[in-house]
Amino acid sequence: MARRPTIIDVARVAGVSKSTVSRVISGDDLLVREQTRDKVLKAVEQLGYERNAVAGSMRTNRTFTIALIIPDIANPFWPEVARGVQDVLSPQGYALVLACSDWHRQREQEYLAMARRNRFDGIMINPAGLTNDELQRSRMPVVILGLGGGSFDFDAVGSDSYTGTTMALQYLVGLGHHRIGLISGQSSRMAPSSRLASYIEFHRDRGMSIDEQLIVECPFDQECGRQSMQQLLAASPVPTAVFAANDILAIGALHAIHEAGLRVPEDISIIGMDDIYAVSVTTPPLTTIAKHKYDTGKRAATFLLERIQGPGPPEPRRYEEACRLVVRGSTANPP
Repeated sequence: MARRPTIIDVARVAGVSKSTVSRVISGDDLLVREQTRDKVLKAVEQLGYERNAVAGSMRTNRTFTIALIIPDIANPFWPEVARGVQDVLSPQGYALVLACSDWHRQREQEYLAMARRNRFDGIMINPAGLTNDELQRSRMPVVILGLGGGSFDFDAVGSDSYTGTTMALQYLVGLGHHRIGLISGQSSRMAPSSRLASYIEFHRDRGMSIDEQLIVECPFDQECGRQSMQQLLAASPVPTAVFAANDILAIGALHAIHEAGLRVPEDISIIGMDDIYAVSVTTPPLTTIAKHKYDTGKRAATFLLERIQGPGPPEPRRYEEACRLVVRGSTANPP
């Protein structure tokens, strides 16, 4: 097996010192003449030299590695967030390590330990069970993804799901719906659901009665959405519209309605939340509350880089992305 070229080999081919090569490949080359810099870069290309990140981290105390810890890799919401993160980090030379916790606190603890052990420069996390103290003890820059997961002393970026829920309910009431079901997603977090809180507040503010039959809490997956919709269909009377806490639940609800021989939106209207690609190609395409997933990832990565490269603002920042209503074919006036 051929030996990997070293910084010494580059210096020999370029006819310069090892320290000069080091300055050029690390970007600290302001005092290096342009002609000398070109020689070094040509030698690097000729030899196929690649910088040793491990050795470099010992000198700079940087590994240029970031962890992105998410709860559900199967949810199409997260790839768009990850793309936004990557598009900010990659031009700055950072590698992204993706980890999925499946909503398990123990896995989050293991990933946090891995990040510390491998001297990652920072983490972005949508925490299911990790506490503020545990993240503080990691002594790494942290950005929280999401705004409803409890109280954290870190920068946080997420969507205004509370107002987004109100927006969905206002739209349904405007169509004439007054008996509206809620499929409220349930995670392992201790914090209350912002969708459920918004649903209750919306009804109380307008003097609308709250029927407990019309509120179902379940984990954020499609089968649970289907089962929850079956439960709502057993209510008496049946709701004329349903708001699902995310699009995965809404797709499951759509299947349950079709299985029951009913039609959307002629018999029941459905609204989801997130605006993942799949809801634009269902039958019918689903009305939803859209979140700016890519922008959330970009903002979170920008905040993290600012914390890594400098002290950043003295107080944690909380950035809330506004949601928007996307009307498609799953909503109409009540029958």
